[in-house]
Amino acid sequence: MKLDTRAMRYLTGEDWRVLTAVEQGSRNHEVVPTPLIAQISGLRGGGGVHKCISTLAKNGLIAKVKNAKYDGYRLTYGGVDYLALNTYRKRKEVYSVGNQIGVGKESDIFVVADEKGTQRVLKIHRLGRISFRTVKANRDYLRNRSSGSWMYMSRLAALKEFAFMRALRDNGFPVPEPLAQSRHTIVMSLIDAFPLRQISSVPRPAALYAELISILVSLAEVGLIHGDFNEFNILIEEKRGSSTPLDGSTHGNAEGIELVPILIDFPQMVSIDHTNAEMYFERDVNCIKRFFQRRYNFVSDEPGPFLSEAIKNIGSNGKQRLDVAVEASGFSKKMAKELELCLAETKAADTSSESEDYHDSSDGEPDRQRAYGESENRADTLADPNVKQSMAAISLEP
Repeated sequence: MKLDTRAMRYLTGEDWRVLTAVEQGSRNHEVVPTPLIAQISGLRGGGGVHKCISTLAKNGLIAKVKNAKYDGYRLTYGGVDYLALNTYRKRKEVYSVGNQIGVGKESDIFVVADEKGTQRVLKIHRLGRISFRTVKANRDYLRNRSSGSWMYMSRLAALKEFAFMRALRDNGFPVPEPLAQSRHTIVMSLIDAFPLRQISSVPRPAALYAELISILVSLAEVGLIHGDFNEFNILIEEKRGSSTPLDGSTHGNAEGIELVPILIDFPQMVSIDHTNAEMYFERDVNCIKRFFQRRYNFVSDEPGPFLSEAIKNIGSNGKQRLDVAVEASGFSKKMAKELELCLAETKAADTSSESEDYHDSSDGEPDRQRAYGESENRADTLADPNVKQSMAAISLEP
């Protein structure tokens, strides 16, 4: 889905109040009645409300539902995108929005920047997108799902990913720095790295393989299983003169460049207490084994690892269980269950594709393209259209 922020500059305070009213009304209504929109917004006079509704509908932020039993509107993904960006704008966390640098089945990735020009990554969760595209083939999965519930699930995915990223980052795991979260979106640090799937060769595949397996085991030792640990969700960052990796070896080249793996994409992460924990752990291990054998012609001589062995070290060296910590932070078991069922529906609706975050739109052979894209240097900013930055900008500010 295209993210066009140009209209943000022209929305009035009343427009934002009406858009927020539609969002609030969507909690209990798939189609929010027009009188309820006016009531929640608190605007006096019906003419003003209808003018705002017209503006929002023209820009695709809300939509009128055909054949509805009453006059009303529903919130669109574009509308909730704007609400999230407006929250970041108010908190001065995002000033400009640049190129789309990645697209997955259930997410879009953009480069953004703050007021100082520091580049960041905006991830927008869009659960249900594949299911909507294949609605005829997958009507059974969509029977009890409305667009509003997909947005709610996208919000849960963002909440879960942000909570796990923060817990992992605070405990020394190689993940992007989570900076902010609003609705179905996350802002995180931008890392100059390549997806593993785009790297055609490495100097020492055995060392890189050992480090990735070590990360899997380390996750299990704090109570977590990634659940989608594959070449699409592992970035490789090149660092010159970096510290020794987890396995105590070096797997760089003669110039002293270390290949440092960075993990991404955590909505499917589960606890080791999950009913299917062993299956998920084994699947993660096998994904890495198959990729290294196929791409680098490397096969490990060592069996496993096995979850039963990894969890024996839980609590060692004062390590806390991060699955328990994340639940205590507010992401409840009920939320996790709802999201898990939704993700299962999505995978059932599109079993032919693999999870792809932070990848380009081509499906060609690996060519070591930049993970975050360098095709253009243009951005839509969230103020004055004549503002001068390192990226040509259209501001979010009025």
